[in-house]
Amino acid sequence: MARTVMQSAHVRRLMTALLVVLGLAGCARDELFRQESYVFGTRVEVVVYGNDPALANEALAEVLREFDRLHRAYHAWEPSELTELNDAIEAGRHHQVSAELATMLADAKRLSALGDGLFEPAIGRLIELWGFHTDTFRPKLPADGAVRALVARRPRILDLVINGRTVNSSNRFVRIDLGGYAKGYALDQAARILRMKGIANALVNIGGNVLALGAKGDRPWRIGIQHPRDAGVLASLPLYDGEAVGTSGDYQRYFEIDGVRYSHLLDPRDGRPARGTQSLTVLVTRRPGAGTLSDAASKPLFIDGKDWPQLAARYDIAHVLRVDDQGAIEVSREMHRRLEYHNDVAPARIID
Repeated sequence: MARTVMQSAHVRRLMTALLVVLGLAGCARDELFRQESYVFGTRVEVVVYGNDPALANEALAEVLREFDRLHRAYHAWEPSELTELNDAIEAGRHHQVSAELATMLADAKRLSALGDGLFEPAIGRLIELWGFHTDTFRPKLPADGAVRALVARRPRILDLVINGRTVNSSNRFVRIDLGGYAKGYALDQAARILRMKGIANALVNIGGNVLALGAKGDRPWRIGIQHPRDAGVLASLPLYDGEAVGTSGDYQRYFEIDGVRYSHLLDPRDGRPARGTQSLTVLVTRRPGAGTLSDAASKPLFIDGKDWPQLAARYDIAHVLRVDDQGAIEVSREMHRRLEYHNDVAPARIID
């Protein structure tokens, strides 16, 4: 008899934080200010290092308000500006969106093109078919015919025509889900707000998507890269001002049927969960949109599997760590120079 297992909500929330902030307990109590929330379907933590409690707490509260705004504005499955756009696309109508959403969609098109369409925000119908559009998804395989039919329709974000704030698509099977983009965008928004408030040193963690500002005293911020199969971490990684890290893993949202794992990371080419990789982490050095890029770029590199170096070069990302489906570790040389591996971790293969 087939046995079906689905990751529990509690375990999923814990494991979604792929990159765990390390070393915070060693800071003086009056120098470390932290607020947490649950947004974007995951745990969010914002930490400020400083000596002004009023300023820190004011900035932290504004960041969390911004996260809540983004969550409500661009949710793909609850009434939002994005669902209004998706409804218009399905009906074949032109639709006017906010200037912010128009900019996000144009940027997502650019990132998708760089990644050969493996970062594909237009496959919302496939996500729904697999049941990954809700936090209470059921472990059930969709009919092969239904998957093939949707893949044949080739929904792509490149199908969007963006003229100022007016958006339309001739492909009515396009349904935009910005779940692989919005957390990174939120990191960049958090950095903007914190800098505007005069905060020089902070760490923002949205379910494992992390961005650093400044440092933690005389030391850089340091995070741990989650082991994709165990509760511990593979290695620790220092982060410097303006750098961002994103990880895609097959353990974040998944279900198992008859011992086979099906994750939420779908390959747009066949409409099925990607195989061959357990997790893939990218570090994006300081640049405009570092947070957004760290979120979006980890997906196509994860899906591309062992051929990730070519896509990493297109995204101008030099720091990559991949764990393949057998648990073997591959790292770029630049990432290898940064990492401090844990003693029980097998040696990594360095990719030039």
